[in-house]
Amino acid sequence: MSTLERKAKYMDKMPNKDLGNWGEDVASSIVLQMGYRILTRNVTFRRGELDIVAMDDDELVIVEVRVRSRSDIQSPVESVGPRKIKSLVRAGRALVEQLEWEGPWRIDILGITLKPEDVGGYDWEYAKNITLGMM
Repeated sequence: MSTLERKAKYMDKMPNKDLGNWGEDVASSIVLQMGYRILTRNVTFRRGELDIVAMDDDELVIVEVRVRSRSDIQSPVESVGPRKIKSLVRAGRALVEQLEWEGPWRIDILGITLKPEDVGGYDWEYAKNITLGMM
């Protein structure tokens, strides 16, 4: 049993911060399996926090991670509203400026939904380039 699987067994009892950290660990594994190269995690700017910063070939990708214990009301991806998107764009621009990045960049969302019927199980969904045409 992997470390992630052991942690997943106790998710319902985790404080939100621990659940978020677990979700970011899972998301990092998923992003790596997708072929991205992770540059850093949990970058904080005055304008917001970026969960995962990665490269997808020659494109800089900011991945917002959302974890939900249930999705019958709203999926994790749908839970990212206009205010959060605006914050991600501001923080993304600050990162691009700090890195002096001149290539393409985008913001994606990776949503993880826990499966209560399957201890340690989860489903995930990925929304690519959520700001298409907005930046």
